[in-house]
Amino acid sequence: MPSVSTSVFVSRPDAEVFDFLADARNLALWSSGVTSVDADDVLPGRDAAYGYRYPGRRRPHRLVCDHFEPCRRIVFRGQRMWSPLGTQVPVYGFDLIPHGDGTMVRLSVTSCLSAALLLLAPVVAMAWRRDLPADARKFGDILGGSAAAPLHGPQVPASGGSGGDPGAPAATPLRTAPGGFDYAH
Repeated sequence: MPSVSTSVFVSRPDAEVFDFLADARNLALWSSGVTSVDADDVLPGRDAAYGYRYPGRRRPHRLVCDHFEPCRRIVFRGQRMWSPLGTQVPVYGFDLIPHGDGTMVRLSVTSCLSAALLLLAPVVAMAWRRDLPADARKFGDILGGSAAAPLHGPQVPASGGSGGDPGAPAATPLRTAPGGFDYAH
């Protein structure tokens, strides 16, 4: 069962980073292990389920929030994917540690393999060792902006009005991140 992790510092409060991670639709913005997540509005929390596409797979799979500890830890478990060599279950984990004027985020990926895929565990680990640091940089680039910039997440108001800091800019229906990614889903 290969498991790979890396850490990245984000200059945002842990609550803001957690809200961004808790909305699994944001995974497709930066994670190489997620091609897309259905645009359905799902209330984040334990057992929240999303339809998502794993790279190289045509049909959608299910992504479920397996662990939900606000501002500390969140884990998403993918649906078991079959191949002629066995099955694979991807697990994406995020641990948040408040640190100075931001948050240290530990990103981890574990691939639960079965049958002959177990023989390919070193190759799977090598691929994640190559991809996860790039994913962490992309994640840091997306969240590294000003703390006042609105993010797509469960606690960000969809428009101006009640609920939120009146001095903060309101979220718009379409926000583009520095890399050209769309925050609106």
